[in-house]
Amino acid sequence: MTANTSSDSLLKQPRAVWAVAFASVIAFMGIGLVDPILKPIGEQLNASPSQVSLLFTSYMLVTGVAMLITGVVSSRFGPKRTLLVGLAIIVVFAALAGTSGSVGEIIGFRAGWGLGNALFIATALSTIVGAASGGVARAIILYEAALGIGIATGPLVGGLLGGFSWRGPFFGVAVLMAIAFILLIVMLPDTPKPAHTTSILDPFRALRHRGLLTVGITALLYNYGFFTLLAYTPFPLDMGTYSIGFIFFGWGLCLAVASVFIAPKLQRAFGTLNMMMLALLLFAVDLGVMAMFTENKTVLIVGTVVAGLFLGVNNTLITETVMISAPVERSTASAAYSFVRFTGGAAAPYLAGKLGESNMHVPFWVGAACTALAIVVLATGRKVLAHVDDHEPAPHSIDEARAVTVGD
Repeated sequence: MTANTSSDSLLKQPRAVWAVAFASVIAFMGIGLVDPILKPIGEQLNASPSQVSLLFTSYMLVTGVAMLITGVVSSRFGPKRTLLVGLAIIVVFAALAGTSGSVGEIIGFRAGWGLGNALFIATALSTIVGAASGGVARAIILYEAALGIGIATGPLVGGLLGGFSWRGPFFGVAVLMAIAFILLIVMLPDTPKPAHTTSILDPFRALRHRGLLTVGITALLYNYGFFTLLAYTPFPLDMGTYSIGFIFFGWGLCLAVASVFIAPKLQRAFGTLNMMMLALLLFAVDLGVMAMFTENKTVLIVGTVVAGLFLGVNNTLITETVMISAPVERSTASAAYSFVRFTGGAAAPYLAGKLGESNMHVPFWVGAACTALAIVVLATGRKVLAHVDDHEPAPHSIDEARAVTVGD
């Protein structure tokens, strides 16, 4: 009876919470949505793998830079307006991407999409927590569920809609986000502005702290391997949109489960830094195996899906480390980390595609090497990050949810 009551209270939330949760699902879909349609776009628009991979590069580059201003915008205009502006930008640029006649146009419109996504994602968590009933923990469970569903289903939806046309996923996101925009206008009450405003310079000042800078550089290097896997693997797989969609659905499912459920348990059992290094090592080995057997599609499929487990664990723990690595506000540390991570890693999709045009094995080798180097960088900062293992966020806390969000 207690379990049923708890479940009922979890589901009995204000309409505003469900509206933001729905929009969160669609926003996180955007991460892997384009994977299944990379090859069809290249084939139909006469573009090389490196050119098509710029869809990821422009998206991540703008997302990383935009993270510097999300706090500034939200603190001045309030969460609701920030959410609506983010959604409106995504609707416009996703629809424009669907009407594109060249890869260059899609790349530009994906950049605009990245700006909207940054504004939305940076504000959604606090909005759900503020609007939910039944306590913070229940609100976080709903948010993490929305995040996990979005990451896992993004490639699947991209594959299904991409089976009709590569334009399908873009128009699909535009329609769904337009629905979310209307729901938020109607259901989400006006939210108060934060007590104080933030400066765009705060994240740069935060990077003066060695602990935060160390983790940022670690993430930059590891992100090279992450986005090599995400943006380049569809090309050597050379399979249809449905197949690619289901493969990356498996990847996203593993990543979501590992982020929300597995990472906290491993952290408590073995320590944060130890598990980060182990997850990075396993991911580097995984990429190395994919580099050796790139012609073998079975190896690529298994390697891609299994990588989701390592990525999910590391993403959550490394971002949690960021938030306590320096004596600054956690939103500021998160913005600084995201800027370094995304802007630095934005080169990976293009470089991987370019290298792969000459030798299909090399992108995975370079990704593995960068991930291994990330372990070395993290090890050099072990002393300044020693306090990280003394911090353990409660399950389904705001700290945990923010770590899962920024990490993924």
